[in-house]
Amino acid sequence: MLELRGVSVLYTRDARPALAGVTLDVAAGECVALVGPSGGGKTTLLRSINGSVPLAGGSIRVDGVDVSTLRGPTLRRLRTRLAMVAQQHDLVDRLRVYQNVMAGALGRWSTWHALRFLIAPRRHELEEAHAALSSVGVPEKLRSLTSDLSGGQQQRVAIARALVQRPSAILADEPIASLDPLLGEQILRLLCRLARERNIALLCSLHQPELARRYFDRVVTIADGMLAVDGAALRAGGAGPAHVR
Repeated sequence: MLELRGVSVLYTRDARPALAGVTLDVAAGECVALVGPSGGGKTTLLRSINGSVPLAGGSIRVDGVDVSTLRGPTLRRLRTRLAMVAQQHDLVDRLRVYQNVMAGALGRWSTWHALRFLIAPRRHELEEAHAALSSVGVPEKLRSLTSDLSGGQQQRVAIARALVQRPSAILADEPIASLDPLLGEQILRLLCRLARERNIALLCSLHQPELARRYFDRVVTIADGMLAVDGAALRAGGAGPAHVR
C-alpha cells in the first residue's frame, strides 16, 4: 500500500513547488491513473515515492514504512518493493531476455550471485524468468536477444522484470508513450490485470484520460504540482473500469 501525506517537492529554493501538499492513498490491488498536463508533476510524484527525489515536506509510506526517513542500504532494500516501468523500457539490448527479466531479482541477490547467474544461470532461475514471461504473454522469447524484440514485446519484458522483483507497488511512468494505440491498450490491460491478480498497488501516469477511465479504478488529475481531482474511473455508460482478464 502507498500512503502519501502532504508531499511537497522543491527543485530550487525560489521556484514554484514541483509538488505542493499532495495527499494520496493507493491500496494493494488497486489501479490508479495519474493524468494531467506535461510538467504538472506526475513524474516527480512517482520519483518521490521511490526516493529518487527528496521531499521538502510531508511523508510517503510504503507498507507502513516512511520512505523519507531512510538512507543508504535501508532505502535500497525498500526500493526492491517498488518496481518501476518506464516508457523506454530500461532494458539492456545486448542481453538475452531471461537476463533482463531476472535483473528484477538483483535487489535480493549478492554480487557473487548476480555474476554467477550471468555466466551459468540455474534451472530454477530460468524457470522463474519463464513463468514471468508467461504471465505477460511472451514465454517463447526467453532466450531471444532483447534487441530483436519489438517495442511492445520489450515493454512486456519490462513488466515481467517488475514481477520478478516481487513488489508491493508498481510505478509506471508513461508506459505506453512509445507504443501505437492498439499495443498501448494491450499493455494497460495487462498491467491492471496483473496488479489485481497479484494484489499489487499500481500507480501509472498517462496522457490519455479516456484510457485511464477505461482501465483504472481511480483517475487522479495532477496539475501545477497539486491534486486537482481524485475520483472513481467511469467508462462510457458509467459501468466503472474495464476489468478485462
